[in-house]
Amino acid sequence: MKKKALFNWSSGKDSALALYKTLQNPEFEINCLLTSVNQQFQRISMHGIRVELLKQQAQSIGLPLEIMQIPEMPTMEVYEKVMQETLTKLKEQGVTHSIFGDIFLEDLRKYREDKLAEIGFEGIFPLWKIPTQDLIQEFMRLGFKTIVVCVNERFLDKSFVGRVIDQDFIDDLPKNVDVCGENGEFHTFTFDGPIFSKPIDFEIGEIVYRKYEKPKEQESSNTVCDTSATDAFDYGFWYCDLVEK
Repeated sequence: MKKKALFNWSSGKDSALALYKTLQNPEFEINCLLTSVNQQFQRISMHGIRVELLKQQAQSIGLPLEIMQIPEMPTMEVYEKVMQETLTKLKEQGVTHSIFGDIFLEDLRKYREDKLAEIGFEGIFPLWKIPTQDLIQEFMRLGFKTIVVCVNERFLDKSFVGRVIDQDFIDDLPKNVDVCGENGEFHTFTFDGPIFSKPIDFEIGEIVYRKYEKPKEQESSNTVCDTSATDAFDYGFWYCDLVEK
C-alpha cells in the first residue's frame, strides 16, 4: 500500500529534482503539488512566477495543483492558519506525508516537522544532506533546464538574474554563494526535464528591483519573513519576469 503524499512545489530546481526522486520511489503516491501564491499579485511567493506558468508546469508534470493563497507579508499566525486548513483538507483525502526539496537548513526542517506533527503528518526530504555540488551536477545531467528568476542583491548582482543555470553560471558564482542557492541567494523556474511531458513555453519580460519594508516594531518577531539578521531589510531583490507565450 503506497503512502499518500503532497509535494511542496516551488517551481524551482530543488523542487524539480526532489519530485523526480520521489516519482522513482515506489513507496509514495503523490496526491498533488502544493504551492503558496501571493494573493495580491497572483505570483508564487518569493519566486515571483505568474500563476499561469505554475499551472502549465503542473499540467506538463501531470499532477493536480493545490494553490494556497497567502496575503502579502503575512504574520506567522495567518500563514500557519492557511497551511493548517489546507493540510487538514488533504488529510481527509488520505494524505499522510508532506515532501520538501530542502537540503541542509536544520532550523527550517525542524519547524516544518513540528508543525506537520501537530496535524499528524510526516515530513519527507529526498535531497537532505546531499552535497549541493553533487545535486546541481545531477540536475543538469538528467536534462533539467532552469532559469534564475530572483537574486538577493546581498549575494549576487543584477547580471545573474535571467540566466539559465549551466556550468558557466556555476563557475561565475562567488565563493560565498551556495550552488543551489540554499541560503536564499537565488530562486529559479524549471521549464524542462524528465518530469515534464513537454517544455514550458515562456519569454523573458522585464527585470525589476524590489525592496521589502521592514515590519513595524510590534510585528517584527511575528512575520513569515522574519529573520535574525539585523541588516536583512537593507538589501533588495532583482526579479526577472517570465511571460506566458
